[in-house]
Amino acid sequence: MSFVAVSQSMRFEQPLPLQSGASIRDYSLSFETYGTLNADKSNAVLICHALNASHHVAGVYADDAKNVGWWDTMIGPGKPVDTHKFFVIGVNNLGSCFGSTGPMHTHPDTGKVYGADFPVVTVEDWVNAQARLLDALGIEQLAAVMGGSLGGMQALSWTLQYPKRVRHAVVVASAPNLTAENIAFNEVARRAIVTDPDFHEGHFYAHGVVPKRGLRIARMIGHITYLSDDVMNEKFGRELRSAVNNATGYKYSTQDVEFQIESYLRCHSCKCSCIRC
Repeated sequence: MSFVAVSQSMRFEQPLPLQSGASIRDYSLSFETYGTLNADKSNAVLICHALNASHHVAGVYADDAKNVGWWDTMIGPGKPVDTHKFFVIGVNNLGSCFGSTGPMHTHPDTGKVYGADFPVVTVEDWVNAQARLLDALGIEQLAAVMGGSLGGMQALSWTLQYPKRVRHAVVVASAPNLTAENIAFNEVARRAIVTDPDFHEGHFYAHGVVPKRGLRIARMIGHITYLSDDVMNEKFGRELRSAVNNATGYKYSTQDVEFQIESYLRCHSCKCSCIRC
């Protein structure tokens, strides 16, 4: 059974220098902790999240028992990352839409929603922000930093940026950089979003809309890149859905989903990180 998690937030007034040359000040980081920090603060484990996840790593919320942390199978009492032994920290990245300061929040200098004016943030920036949170918690060195995919990139970056602050790094399904093909897929996904009429050059919050259509297509593209060709063929191949019939009674249609992989992509297209549906 999952334990009850509590979302926390910490505000930082001092500007955080960013890799782009810009900076961000008066920002907040959302985070959760599980377990107990020991006397010498040597048992802390930082969990870095992937692209569409958040600081809600494990457990459930008291008012929402269905909202289970994305790595709940890994973290908790008696689990691989045992919270009887470790003090686990999950931090939401800057620029996310799950609590930490991002494009939907108010710019402290203008009093308006950031929107497209939110600065570009990188993996290195996220790691620097996480280090500031650890400083505030009084944690000088991590027992381990862990993450998968984009979270794994952060774990790798921790070993380069703060090697003396990390005893172990667990990097899952990740790499130090993207391939040219992956960059190309990401550009197609971005174009799907920015060409949505509701995008409004990135200032869609000011218009009270969200570019859902573009985000859904981008999500579908993303899911293609999450599976290798071998795994995709193993899971779906060219299998037809068990029941493919339309109102006309014909087996095939230009509008209906015909293959299992198409159904899979459409099913997951609505679960974009910035859309709750």
